[in-house]
Amino acid sequence: MYQRHVFQEIPTRRPNTPLLDRIDTPAQLRLLPEEQLPQLAHELRSYLLYSVGQSGGHFGAGLGVVELTIALHYVFNTPDDRLVWDVGHQAYPHKILTGRREQMPTIRQKGGLAAFPSRAESEYDTFGVGHSSTSISAALGMAIAAKMQGLQRQAIAVIGDGALTAGMAFEALNHAGDIKSDLLVILNDNDMSISNNVGGLSNYLARILSSKAYNHVRDSGKKALQGSPHLMELARKTEEHVKGMVVSLGTFFEELGFNYIGPIDGHDLPTLLSTLENMKELSGPRFLHVVTKKGKGFAPAEQDPIGYHAINKIEPAPKVNLAPVQAPKPRYSNVFGQWLCDMAEADPRLVGITPAMKEGSDLVAFAERFPERYFDVAIAEQHAVTLAAGLACDGAKPVVAIYSTFLQRAYDQLIHDVAIQNLDVLFAIDRAGLVGEDGPTHAGSFDLSFLRCIPNMVIMAPSDENETRQMLYTGYQYPGPAAVRYPRGTGPGAVIEEEMTALSIGKARVLKSGKQVAILAFGSMVTPSLEVAESLGATLVDMRFVKPLDEELILEMASRHELIVTVEENSLMGGAGSGVGEFLATNGIIMPLLHIGLPDSFIEHGKPSQLHQDVGLDSAGILRQIQERLQALNLKAASAGSAGQALG
Repeated sequence: MYQRHVFQEIPTRRPNTPLLDRIDTPAQLRLLPEEQLPQLAHELRSYLLYSVGQSGGHFGAGLGVVELTIALHYVFNTPDDRLVWDVGHQAYPHKILTGRREQMPTIRQKGGLAAFPSRAESEYDTFGVGHSSTSISAALGMAIAAKMQGLQRQAIAVIGDGALTAGMAFEALNHAGDIKSDLLVILNDNDMSISNNVGGLSNYLARILSSKAYNHVRDSGKKALQGSPHLMELARKTEEHVKGMVVSLGTFFEELGFNYIGPIDGHDLPTLLSTLENMKELSGPRFLHVVTKKGKGFAPAEQDPIGYHAINKIEPAPKVNLAPVQAPKPRYSNVFGQWLCDMAEADPRLVGITPAMKEGSDLVAFAERFPERYFDVAIAEQHAVTLAAGLACDGAKPVVAIYSTFLQRAYDQLIHDVAIQNLDVLFAIDRAGLVGEDGPTHAGSFDLSFLRCIPNMVIMAPSDENETRQMLYTGYQYPGPAAVRYPRGTGPGAVIEEEMTALSIGKARVLKSGKQVAILAFGSMVTPSLEVAESLGATLVDMRFVKPLDEELILEMASRHELIVTVEENSLMGGAGSGVGEFLATNGIIMPLLHIGLPDSFIEHGKPSQLHQDVGLDSAGILRQIQERLQALNLKAASAGSAGQALG
């Protein structure tokens, strides 16, 4: 209604945004007359399209909350009023309106803006996020803290319908309703997955039900009827019935203790403003259901909201190259997706499970070919793992496809429901190590550490695409809990063997024999370590297994070398290298060790190659650290003279 037109393509030149350019803080936004806000929404959407085209990043969700973001900052006194965005995919317009407009082209780049809200970045980012479904708990905590301090400030949580599928969100809703906290929860229903009842009647009733007059009568009626329990119950059921005519979902939230309003059109600014103004004056738990369209205002994103969830930076058109084009290397997730289909074809017991990562983990083909054996459980990692445990109890062969950083959320289920019972569940752990632009919330920095300490687990780390396929098969054949962890993106380009062969559990392989230094590399670190081994004349071992370790080979390496180096793309604290050191110490072997991996700090966002260089996990960094240790030990590398020249 208020949108001037729908964009057909992403602008490559900075658009003309005179109103937006005047706003560096929400306080300046609140000085605008209400009739100028639709024009501001148009300019904000236009600038968002331009800036994400320059930087790449999350896309569709932000386009869908332009009007909602404006309304929230216009009605509430941010940052004093606490506004908490769930996940952060939808927070780009928020960043633009809170003083970071001209920095937006740097988002997700090293030294630039973070991909998600960050407390270190802005006082308007009241809570750091990256994983979903935390907003209601955080905002509730802020509301309780305000009450303890006697402060009259608002706490608002904005959560998407996808994030509302997680159990943690309902735990927070249950608690907030129980203690009658002053909290406003806004459901951004951007997929029409909950309700289609949006229109003039719904918007009108929302304004009535949220008005001060209605709620005054409502509260007065409750007091008047306190002495008549039967009449009180009749009035309550009548109110629920009226709200139920608009949307049955309202009854559910009312039962949780919330005053439910909605659903309303999230792109209708006058309705948003009046409803938020009304709800601002209310006390207790309030729930506003807002329906938006993901990708609103950009036609391709409206038609394909999943495909346009995020986009890459728009690059200039490449020069015409007449040379033959080589086929792109498969991503590790593609290797997994192909293996899953092949394995499902061979074994009807296989079941694939993912917590809302169908596209990211490449289960699209599997879902199409084997729909009866495919389960996307939504953003419910804990349920995904225990569901797999239940399946394994009764003869199925579950494969859980999950990002490393999301497996953290199901740690208790991994231990309590799978490992203790020694159940036959395979975990395909994607995005292991540094993932790059999404930053520390999405980096798979800790899985080797938190998996290695769990009894009954078998843990594998493939060094290339073919090893990934063979290890997945190995883990599938192993009669107990097993994990294969692999990085984001592509590998070194190894030839993938179609035939699947189970590896010997706990056996490493020597890739290069040398002297003095033995490099024990895990997973993605084998490739950069090979170049280092060749330069130093060192031995290189592809360890393959983090648990169980190849203890026999480690003892052999210790007996034949003066320095053992472990290299992993995981936290050094408790990681694979720690396992090697613990084993040697247990066997009374005291010798020089060098552990190379991720430092005891959170690695910020940037391109993976930049981050690997920063933490010393590229070839040059690995070589430098080994040479420094050799120098400290007064040892001389076998080919030290040429090593520095070889790697520059």
